Amino acid sequence: MSSLTQQDLASLDEGSRKEILQFIEAENSKSKVQTSIHQFTDMCFKKCVTQVGNGQVSAQEESCLSNCINRFLDTNIRVVQGLQAAQGQQ
Repeated sequence: MSSLTQQDLASLDEGSRKEILQFIEAENSKSKVQTSIHQFTDMCFKKCVTQVGNGQVSAQEESCLSNCINRFLDTNIRVVQGLQAAQGQQ
């Protein structure tokens, strides 16, 4: 697969160029979300799961994971709401 160059973009009409740039921006956003989720999952797992090997988590570990996930989601929702509010004020 070849990469897209500035020259390639310049040869496109305005609508196509805008569509490609929006697609690239959306894919970059998806990548950032996936990276955050992986980092968060790793952090919560390391924080909550103390014994690995039997294939099951204890009730305490499960509760810890649930709380960790919920705090992560709550925080992300508040960040997004704050960004949307700030964007609406512009």
